[in-house]
Amino acid sequence: MRLHVNIDHVATVRQARGTSYPDPVWAAALCELAGAHGITAHLREDRRHVNDRDMRLLRQTVRTVLNFEMAATDEMVRIACEVRPEIVTLVPERREERTTEGGLDLLAQGARLRAPCAALADAGIAVAIFVDPDERQVRAAAELGVPRIELHTGDYCHATGVTARAELARLTQATALGVSLGLEVAGGHGLDYPNVGPVAAIPGMTELNIGHAIVGRAIFVGLDRAVRDMLALLPPA
Repeated sequence: MRLHVNIDHVATVRQARGTSYPDPVWAAALCELAGAHGITAHLREDRRHVNDRDMRLLRQTVRTVLNFEMAATDEMVRIACEVRPEIVTLVPERREERTTEGGLDLLAQGARLRAPCAALADAGIAVAIFVDPDERQVRAAAELGVPRIELHTGDYCHATGVTARAELARLTQATALGVSLGLEVAGGHGLDYPNVGPVAAIPGMTELNIGHAIVGRAIFVGLDRAVRDMLALLPPA
């Protein structure tokens, strides 16, 4: 299981005071040194945390895999084609949300995503789409011709008891379907140290994107230890 660390919340702390620190680029390097298999960063249209400078420096310094999360806008496609990350993950984006709240609705928006997906693929970038663990959404992603999906794990993470087990079953079924359709399947959103184990054990799930939990733990134990503690909960890559 590969771990990609999302460094957005390091930038959030920086932006809260309008300083030059803590630097998410430095954080990315520490995550890699601790064993992370990739770095994820979301360049939002309002630049609320990660900014253009961060993305360009991350491209110069990340030695594993850079996963550029973004909305499927003309501006973001242009920036991504300039930065050339290994992966672009297309996500829904609303200015009033604190964080991404669910997957893209490909049944409603699939047609408009064809051009951005094609432009990114032409630039040599692997495209992933963030979707809910729903059979129709997974099939719609495959029909777009993208090589990857990231399943939204938030409903599982926020549930308890029987509901959590049902959500885990949805993730398991969606992963199996994605693999059967030739997609590489990742997961992310809301994953934390107590709840990551069952998701990491899903057959066919190859990668997890985790940020807030790791950055939050790092306040108390340091970023190196926080990354290593999460890696210890995952099957070997």
